[in-house]
Amino acid sequence: MSDRAIIRIERLEKIYRMGDVEVRALRGVDLTIMPGEYVAIMGASGSGKSTLLNVLGCLDRPSGGKYYLGGVDVATMDDDSLSAFRGRTLGFVFQSYNLIQQLTVIENIHVPLFYQGKDLSTCLEHCERLAKMVGLAERLDHRPKQLSGGQQQRVAIARSLVNDPLLILADEPTGNLDSKTGLEILDTFDRLNAEGKTIVLVTHGNEVAERAQRVVHMKDGVIDREIINRPRPALAPCP
Repeated sequence: MSDRAIIRIERLEKIYRMGDVEVRALRGVDLTIMPGEYVAIMGASGSGKSTLLNVLGCLDRPSGGKYYLGGVDVATMDDDSLSAFRGRTLGFVFQSYNLIQQLTVIENIHVPLFYQGKDLSTCLEHCERLAKMVGLAERLDHRPKQLSGGQQQRVAIARSLVNDPLLILADEPTGNLDSKTGLEILDTFDRLNAEGKTIVLVTHGNEVAERAQRVVHMKDGVIDREIINRPRPALAPCP
């Protein structure tokens, strides 16, 4: 497989132990995602899709197999190194937004950089540019409770971009939104992907998955099938 892959997993396993019971959530998953791809992960409850997203996001460790993120074997990292690498490499968008209620829009966007030791005053122009990009230039000093659900999700998208991540991971990003607002959020993902961002999105909705280039269907902890909606974008030749 190409070393240029953003994600490369080989025979990935995840086992949860509940007393004397073992639950095999992932059962030897192989998956490669290349730069600029937009991949949707689907499956019924208990299929392993959320577990796979958590492992891809370095929020959970695999029990076996290999996981390379940007060519780096993340399974070998200690907790501190993994946390720092996750903060530099990944952007997250969650169904429930996961904004900090006490912070303003601009402060919420800045949060990933704060954990990298970067002061807001030195990053203000960058954060303001991202707020403008998602249509929140007039809401910089608002707090989450003063925003609609769609506006809160736009803050989350801006926050996911603030560290210029290799990969954006989205977990049911339209699940709490009405259909019109959900379409606006999906349009934003389409635009980001057209600009070259690699996106992996978990969804249960066919209309959401149809936006992706490739749909990965999970069943009983394995990839049951894949559907190609449109071709993978061509990569520039290696220098």
